[in-house]
Amino acid sequence: MTQPAHILGIETSCDETSCAIVTDGRRVLSNVVASQVDLHARYGGVVPEIASRAHIEAVNGVIEAALRDSGLRSADIAAVAVTHEPGLIGSLLVGLMAAKTLAWAWDVPLLAVNHVYAHAYSAALEAEPIEYPAAALICSGGHTALYRCLAPTRMELLGSTIDDAAGEAFDKVACILNLGYPGGPVIDRVAREGNPAAVRFPRSLLAGQSLDFSFSGLKTSVLYHVRGVPGALRDRQPARGVEALSPRQVADVAASFQAAVVDVLGIKLRRAAKLIGARSLVLGGGVSANSALRAAVTTLAGKLGCALRLPELRFCVDNAAMVAGLGYHYLLAGRTAGLDLEAHATVRR
Repeated sequence: MTQPAHILGIETSCDETSCAIVTDGRRVLSNVVASQVDLHARYGGVVPEIASRAHIEAVNGVIEAALRDSGLRSADIAAVAVTHEPGLIGSLLVGLMAAKTLAWAWDVPLLAVNHVYAHAYSAALEAEPIEYPAAALICSGGHTALYRCLAPTRMELLGSTIDDAAGEAFDKVACILNLGYPGGPVIDRVAREGNPAAVRFPRSLLAGQSLDFSFSGLKTSVLYHVRGVPGALRDRQPARGVEALSPRQVADVAASFQAAVVDVLGIKLRRAAKLIGARSLVLGGGVSANSALRAAVTTLAGKLGCALRLPELRFCVDNAAMVAGLGYHYLLAGRTAGLDLEAHATVRR
């Protein structure tokens, strides 16, 4: 491919409607994201029906804005990449139908991109290529998983969560502490004023050298610490509540919870890196924006002698630039999709 390849990407797997144009897999010409946070905040989480309707209303506008911001025309686009799995099925279908329409109207290839794999590629945007093999930790509201990455298009699952994702735990603990939604950014901010050793919350590492994750017990431990153990388990001791905690105590709980999550993520990433002989450590997903996690993984990479690849903060959240960037490599490999491409809520094995 001698001419620069401009890939238009579309991402609608959850509650961000995004369109981006990326050249040759790395140079981001535009990346437009329409967030739905305000729509879902009152519910403390994403409501699928609201999300899909909002995508319908926003998708045409973000596509037009991405083209305008890039300075390109439709005739300049080499292919259309779209997230088709995993995610909320109604949300995925909106982006998929938009991508199919563009690919058909512009007579260009359609590229099917896995949302989680795109997160593992996000650290290569506006940066040098990732050095492989890499151990990738993808952690967000819907996913927490470790991958062996052998190339942008070659990913092998090493472990995943058996219950709550890390980002989901952040959201639920923020709700327990009445801190608002989304939980990740607010806990990160509040935790800076707290003592991460104030409360010794459990670190669930599972059996042996497991690379799977479990955060439901940690979330429950925070709930019991704040509200008290149910009376049937503690001689019917009256329930407490977050209202009984001072701002400093809330900050201590937030910091201690965050420290527990970061410890588990770091231990599992170290195990994965040693297992595969990683040359790079890669973070991706919304939780990869967490300041404590980024600091911990920076220290870990130094101890292991691995290169560290952290995505820019704007590429941590769901975005179409990572979809277009990874799509470029599928185009190079000739891995195109037909207009019968289907959406899948979960990853097919």
